[in-house]
Amino acid sequence: MAHTILLVEDERDIAEVTLVYLQAQGYETQWLNEGLGVVDWVQSHSPSLVILDLMLPGKDGLTICQEIRQFSDVPIIMTTAKVQEIDRLLGLDAGADDYVCKPFSTKELIARVNAAIRRLDRRVIQTAPALQLIEGSYAVVYQNTRVDLTQIEFNLFRLLYSHPGRIYARAQILDLVYQDFRDVSDRTIDSHIRNLRKKLTQLNLPSEPIRSVYGAGYVYEAL
Repeated sequence: MAHTILLVEDERDIAEVTLVYLQAQGYETQWLNEGLGVVDWVQSHSPSLVILDLMLPGKDGLTICQEIRQFSDVPIIMTTAKVQEIDRLLGLDAGADDYVCKPFSTKELIARVNAAIRRLDRRVIQTAPALQLIEGSYAVVYQNTRVDLTQIEFNLFRLLYSHPGRIYARAQILDLVYQDFRDVSDRTIDSHIRNLRKKLTQLNLPSEPIRSVYGAGYVYEAL
């Protein structure tokens, strides 16, 4: 069954080109040119992925993204003409999995869509997680090899692991992992990520599970 991609874009020229590229990849598509009605459509049709413009008539993309996240983990790629880092972080904080800044290369957007769909397919067909997280002892197990983590390292890894392919900004990590340590700096997060990566190498994983996304944060890539 073909994946259905919902494109929410108010600029017709951009939408028409994007739809042609998506359909050439074999995706079924639906185009909405305003914000009103998007959430209802997602609830009714359960698309495989949503490409969501930030600035829309009727209802803005941030609000739509937040409302979708109340009931669905569908991958959301946000497109925006705003290039400041804070705008990208707001999109990620609202629940977007990825972002593309306008004007964007349609080929780049399609590549990101394809990558998100591949991650989605792996998540669907995987009958058991490749990694096991042992909640009570802050440990990670892979093919009978166990690595013990600190509580902070475990909570950090669990956050990323629970949503493969979703980029978490450092500000989000601060709020979700370091709830009792509000004065923690970005450098502290980076240090814990380095330590976590070093420990995970002991598991001899087939690939590096935690990827840095420049200017955005960190993401767990499903094995």
